[in-house]
Amino acid sequence: MKEAWVRLDRWSKDMVTTALESGADALVVPAGLESGIKALGRITTVSPDGDLKPGVDVFFEMLDSPADEARIVQSLGRGRIVIGASGSSAGNTSEEAPRTTPWEIIPLENLLARGGDILLPVRTIEEIDLALGILEKGVRGVVIQASTPGELKAMIARVKAAEEKVFPTVARITAIRPAGMGDRVCVDTCTLMTEGEGLLVGNSSGFLFLVQAESKPNPYVAPRPFRVNAGPVHAYVRVPGTLTRYLSELHSGDGVCVVDGKGSARAATVGRVKIERRPLLLIEADCEGVTGSILLQNAETIRLSRPDGKAVSVAGLAVGDSVLVCLERAGRHFGIRVDETIREN
Repeated sequence: MKEAWVRLDRWSKDMVTTALESGADALVVPAGLESGIKALGRITTVSPDGDLKPGVDVFFEMLDSPADEARIVQSLGRGRIVIGASGSSAGNTSEEAPRTTPWEIIPLENLLARGGDILLPVRTIEEIDLALGILEKGVRGVVIQASTPGELKAMIARVKAAEEKVFPTVARITAIRPAGMGDRVCVDTCTLMTEGEGLLVGNSSGFLFLVQAESKPNPYVAPRPFRVNAGPVHAYVRVPGTLTRYLSELHSGDGVCVVDGKGSARAATVGRVKIERRPLLLIEADCEGVTGSILLQNAETIRLSRPDGKAVSVAGLAVGDSVLVCLERAGRHFGIRVDETIREN
């Protein structure tokens, strides 16, 4: 997901505390503030005496001309690049926090197209929206310059709420049959999900089903809106950054993508993973000639999503029913999308 860095020109306990409590990813500060910041909480610092060093781990660059763009290209892949910083360069050792100036869109598009790991300085909500929408995918993150704790909190919240869009489509159920016993995974998140939200899971990384959280009341057990009974240990699950992982790989503190039927996605933190042996159903579906499948526990509380986002229990699912899935043409290599021929049966 997108990163929210905060730049502070001088010490401010209120601003540091707000950054920590709001979930900022890093503080860009002058030298000498490291000990005071670490006394308040754990957060990455960017400064000459911090966790990330300017000119070594982070490169502060101007982008005013084609020559600047050519120079910045040489830094791609070496670390984070903050565009629009005056008075600093790849060799910056200044004791002052890097100062920033406005940035232009077209040169940034050229760098992002090359895969640049870029952050942009922002002073307003509007600039955040613009930065995170460049070339649709947006930059890696922003460096927030705020005047008050309230303004800072609102700007960090805007970054954290940036959606990682997915594109659900409708598939038709073609087969449902028992599949014996297996080790299935319940993913308990640190987020309360509403009805219609859940995780994208499937036997193939290119055909993921929207499995809803246990948010819907039922006569058997109390709702657990933080939980998705997601499937067996081998199944793929969508995680932030358009990546997938195996369900068996998830641990406390990992991230997963919570998705709804309209395609909105947000990051959630895994609090606990429960693996238990349970009876399974194999569910197969077809979407305009593309086929996929999922194995789920055979229980009334496990639900897929109808095209309108409403829940449908696997116990009541029938051949011919329509459900929401997410398709992807590219294959996956260690969870990363790659354009190669990969067949998963």
